Amino acid sequence: MLKQRIITALILLPIALGGFFLLDGGAFALFIAAVVTLGAWEWARLAGFMSRVARAAYAAVVGGLILLLYLSRETLPWLAGVILLAALLWWLFATVLVLGYPATSRFWTGTSARALIGLLILLPAWQGLVLLKEWPLANWLIIAVMVLVWAADIGAYFSGKAFGRRKLAPQVSPGKSWEGLLGGLLLSLLIAAAVGCYRQWAGADFIFGLLGAAAVVLISVVGDLTESMFKRQAGVKDSSNLLPGHGGVLDRIDSLTAAIPVFAVLLWIAGWGAL
Repeated sequence: MLKQRIITALILLPIALGGFFLLDGGAFALFIAAVVTLGAWEWARLAGFMSRVARAAYAAVVGGLILLLYLSRETLPWLAGVILLAALLWWLFATVLVLGYPATSRFWTGTSARALIGLLILLPAWQGLVLLKEWPLANWLIIAVMVLVWAADIGAYFSGKAFGRRKLAPQVSPGKSWEGLLGGLLLSLLIAAAVGCYRQWAGADFIFGLLGAAAVVLISVVGDLTESMFKRQAGVKDSSNLLPGHGGVLDRIDSLTAAIPVFAVLLWIAGWGAL
């Protein structure tokens, strides 16, 4: 299994880095759309679409909606803001669903509800990345959100192993603990503070930066737990086996689907870019 994971990672890493940081404009939007569409194909199974035809149809719908969003970016510029606002509302609601699972599963047991939830997860992630790519320091912004999420994962793993006692969401993901969450949050905040010192943020900007980093990290945990919740309900371990040794695309981007739109909105509030 370890060898398989390493081989897959060595193949995917240059593709991912090249797509994220070397592509621009329409090529970048298309690259992210391809990743999101694969995620949609996986989500279709979690939503209850069991046949390959139905899953492909759902992925095609998501791809078509992404195309419409891209084509309407100049004629309907406000649409990006609506998409990100919908994401914020969804992730707040998802927090309630995760904390109350399994009782809250009654709100999304239907296939139609789960299909709609997939749109609220996947479309804003694409929209957020496309916006980040258009704003100043585009690639550095993408690196920033990824580092925050990855640092939170790494910090949570080691602090959870060392100090984990109290379960965070035992009905959803028994391995996660409150101590792990705090350890991951602390590591991410230390990195954010180091960046703030390096860039010489003023007092108010420094506080906003730390609060924003905390919000991004916390919502990324909700993104991870949300996919775990839907997988548990569906009775599957991984979203798919597209990535040998790593599960599926969703298993790799679940935290980012929540973190990216929140990160983009926080930057917009800070005046970094326009929606």
